[in-house]
Amino acid sequence: MHGQVAQVTLSHPGKFNAMSRAMWRELKAVFEDLQGRADIRCVIVAGESGHFCAGGDIAEYPDFRFDEVALRAFHEDEVWGGLGAMLACDLPLLAQIEGNCMGAGVEMASCCDIRVASAGARFGAPIAKLGFPMAPREAALVAREAGAATAREMLLEAAVFDATEMKARGFLNTVLPDGTLTSAVLARAQRIVALRCRRRPRGSTNRPCGPRRALRIQRETVPSATPTAPNTARASRLFWPNGLQSSDFFVTPHC
Repeated sequence: MHGQVAQVTLSHPGKFNAMSRAMWRELKAVFEDLQGRADIRCVIVAGESGHFCAGGDIAEYPDFRFDEVALRAFHEDEVWGGLGAMLACDLPLLAQIEGNCMGAGVEMASCCDIRVASAGARFGAPIAKLGFPMAPREAALVAREAGAATAREMLLEAAVFDATEMKARGFLNTVLPDGTLTSAVLARAQRIVALRCRRRPRGSTNRPCGPRRALRIQRETVPSATPTAPNTARASRLFWPNGLQSSDFFVTPHC
């Protein structure tokens, strides 16, 4: 906590903060709690020990990867549960990105309103090396924020980009020299806190409609660009029974 700024720190020692199933569930609980906090005006999402998030914890994947019901529950309930809680939170979210930002890291960064990275940060979603695609709603989220061309390069070519390139492509707001990120992101968060409305309308018991909620409303006016759009829902229905059937999904040696 930094006054009215909360910090959510991703922590998985020894794995560059790769997201375990328990971490996804905890992410959902944390953001649902923040949504109800009247004393918080802004949230920073950061990683521990010099990395944002290296993706999912693939050591857990063999437990559910080849079971359609279990795999669907993992993505729709656990992963999207966490991402959805971030997207539903009406507080401004700032991503503080350094080191590895891969797969799940790109997804979580895509949920944030402002993304600031250190010069040494690296971005990608090289799950093609594991032999399976990104789940539809997650892919739609990344494509919306990083751009369709960038998402396709990440997902089809396992392309990895540096921070300068991701800023040029519009994913990042700012790239800073290594070692200056933490203080700069906190300063931005404090500026947001200072600008946000601090008073409820007379007689209202609701939280004020701040920039984050206004931005979410704006996004919802363009339904074709959102991860819950009808075309994405259709893709989800097709993906779960059919997305596991390709030969490369089964023969990959990585898991």
